[in-house]
Amino acid sequence: MHRRIGPFLVFSALALGACGPSGTPSLETEDQKASYGIGHQMGGQLAPAESHIDMDAFFAGIRDGIAGNDPAIDQAEIQTALQSLTETVNTEEAERRAADGAANAAAGEAFLAENAAKPGVVVTESGLQYEILRDGEGASPTPEDQVTIHYKGTLIDGTQFDSSYDRGEPATFGVTGVIPGFGEGLQLMTVGSQYRFVIPSEIGYGPGGSGGVIGPNATLIFEVELLEIVQ
Repeated sequence: MHRRIGPFLVFSALALGACGPSGTPSLETEDQKASYGIGHQMGGQLAPAESHIDMDAFFAGIRDGIAGNDPAIDQAEIQTALQSLTETVNTEEAERRAADGAANAAAGEAFLAENAAKPGVVVTESGLQYEILRDGEGASPTPEDQVTIHYKGTLIDGTQFDSSYDRGEPATFGVTGVIPGFGEGLQLMTVGSQYRFVIPSEIGYGPGGSGGVIGPNATLIFEVELLEIVQ
């Protein structure tokens, strides 16, 4: 997932960063570890602009900044260049997200159509698809309830983005404190049951996505066990 950068971020990284030559440096002393940490943070922050950064000029700017030398070019030129870089990177980011969103929407539509035709899959009015993996005999939660569940969330390509199983403990939260498709699905379940939800983007995270793995317009799959309705 790419991140946006601003003029202040770029300027701060160029002025304050400390980098060494390529290769495997010694990372034994506290100064070495701190220096590596600064460089690693810089690299992550500047990753969206990677294709636009001239490394020779970049290191020259770092050396001059650390030495306290005057900039090799006028500050007004630097600010203009940084503003131009920011606008370019943000435009490229928007174009990438639009392309990713279109691809995710098309893949999700195809997956939803195929999954809906499978035996045992029910499609609700909102577009939520669910399948009962194990039935339960308890009560069903209401929008006002909190529930304790175990769950695993994946993308349609199988990439896992969250799992209470991996954390070793179930999660507790309000039925309406989650994305709409997940909350709707919880209310269909009974305590002791296990369901599989396939959640279209429209009732998921939508065009904004969420975090580094869930991209724009992503269709999501959850396997959920309803353990308890919290009193």
